[in-house]
Amino acid sequence: MSIKIGELSFLEQLAQRFKIPVPDFVVEPVAQSVVKEKLDTWGTGIVKPDVLTGKRGKAGVVRTVSDYHTAVRLLKQVAATEVSGQQPRTAYMVQAVPADFEVFSAITYNSRLLEPSLTVSLGGGIEIESVSDTEKVTLGVQIFRGLNAYQASEALTDLGLEGQLNAKLALCLVNQWDLFISSGMLSCEINPWRVTHSGEVYACDFKATFDENNRKTRDLGIQWPEYPSNETPFEEEMRSWAASSYRGQAHVSDLRGMKILPLLFGGGASTIIIETLSQLGGDPMFLSDFGGNPPYERMKRTAAICFKHNLANAALLLILGGKANNTQIDITLAAIADALQEWSDEHGPRPIPVVVGRGGPGLVQGFAVLKKTLDNLGMPYVFFGPDTPITLVAAYASELAKFAAEVNGGDDQ
Repeated sequence: MSIKIGELSFLEQLAQRFKIPVPDFVVEPVAQSVVKEKLDTWGTGIVKPDVLTGKRGKAGVVRTVSDYHTAVRLLKQVAATEVSGQQPRTAYMVQAVPADFEVFSAITYNSRLLEPSLTVSLGGGIEIESVSDTEKVTLGVQIFRGLNAYQASEALTDLGLEGQLNAKLALCLVNQWDLFISSGMLSCEINPWRVTHSGEVYACDFKATFDENNRKTRDLGIQWPEYPSNETPFEEEMRSWAASSYRGQAHVSDLRGMKILPLLFGGGASTIIIETLSQLGGDPMFLSDFGGNPPYERMKRTAAICFKHNLANAALLLILGGKANNTQIDITLAAIADALQEWSDEHGPRPIPVVVGRGGPGLVQGFAVLKKTLDNLGMPYVFFGPDTPITLVAAYASELAKFAAEVNGGDDQ
């Protein structure tokens, strides 16, 4: 499990602890007199939402203010404005920092180098994605040796930065490394560092991801804020269930579709299947990934949650995945069959078509168990083996779902 934080949590909890220079700030709710006092001192402030998503500036919710009446109004307005489908926890205002230039820095675990790496660019800010690789420097950092000022300074020199400013920024990067390695982070990005005309450096935006299971993260002793969630009850229940055990994956993302209830297996295969269903009008209800050789009870509960929230409105049930190497197909299908039987016992029969495509250990036994349950429930079915590509099965299911929806009263079924 991971914990994500944004700039406000960094300002409140981490910057001072790790000696990283940041601008002054206030957080909504805040007294009008305090806002006036701050703007009289700063001259200009920047109002931002505390929300865990990027592109806040491009979304138009980062606003520059100099009048305290406007600032008070915007703090309340921005705190209530949804950004990229997410509701902010609150809003805050930071001191505006006029800058000669901006710097980007990020630390993460690098799968190519097999160790953490630091990436630095003198082209920071909102256009960082357009900065070419030739304008960035990436260096590996050995965990037990850490990042020293000489290494950081050398990276900045390679980018063309010399003199006293080089030394000051190098120290800032070392402090960022100390923050990263001391707190159990998986990644840590400051974008941008703003460098003033007088040579002062400030970290002006921040995001990070922590490993919740890392002792260093727990030892910080910080109670991280909870953010408003746009999860559906289905997503929320499945997320809680997924977190209860690591034996078998149980991941869903609600797509608000109206036709196909998809129980999918195989990671990347799940994405391909959903894309095929969507392109061909199958209108899948959610994206799912239920691989990882789940035990019987794990798979049964996973299927039961899917049926509880979606089966009553589905036009077709799709059980599909690639050929498994380790997952016991007979156990998986028996669990799904029993969950389907229990749902039908409680809610009554729902004779929608069922399309199944799987391969792997215990396939024949699994098909036999599922077939018996579907026959008992009066649900028509089609089984495909591993010799049929999953995209063809998905295409077949899409056409059948459209037909079933029409027969049962249209797309609102």
